[in-house]
Amino acid sequence: MRRVLIIPALVLAVVVAYAAVVFTRIQAQARRDDARPADAIVVFGAAEYHGRPSPVLRARLDHALLLYRRGLAHVLITTGGAGGDWRYTEAGVARDYLEEQGVPGAAIWADSKGYSSADAVADVAAMLRAHGLHSLLIVSDGYHIYRVKEMFEARGLAAYGSPRPDPAGAQAGWRYRWLVCRQVVAYLMWRCGFHV
Repeated sequence: MRRVLIIPALVLAVVVAYAAVVFTRIQAQARRDDARPADAIVVFGAAEYHGRPSPVLRARLDHALLLYRRGLAHVLITTGGAGGDWRYTEAGVARDYLEEQGVPGAAIWADSKGYSSADAVADVAAMLRAHGLHSLLIVSDGYHIYRVKEMFEARGLAAYGSPRPDPAGAQAGWRYRWLVCRQVVAYLMWRCGFHV
């Protein structure tokens, strides 16, 4: 009986140890800004409210604008499908906001088909390949970047992360740790072949 319990205990210990490594990597990436020249800046979607970006989405877009204005890329790609209001998509609202800030419409590509990070990565990767582009700068919340960066790299693209600035002390709270834990689970599920 004792031998029978050892194998599941060892498997559980390996999974927990791997999850702890992923947790550490997510936090390390969240604190690092790898902003550099790339073929495109990809802004991951967040909530929109009746055609206006939520504070989180606006913070991501404002950060992407800074990178764009620094000349780090000449293309901005927005992502995100419709939420509760089917008249708007996160990608479309983001595109409209960027145009209001003076970015030429031709420089903004919107992917409004996806409903998950995996969808967005697949769509953006196809978009980039169709235009002969091979590198991207990811803009999202810090805890989200490690997973999508790994997903892009698994598709053969050079991906770098540039997290939106967090409010002071945001990375010290329990909510932040919970969000990192959710990303650990999503990452492990992706590694196991799930489309998340």
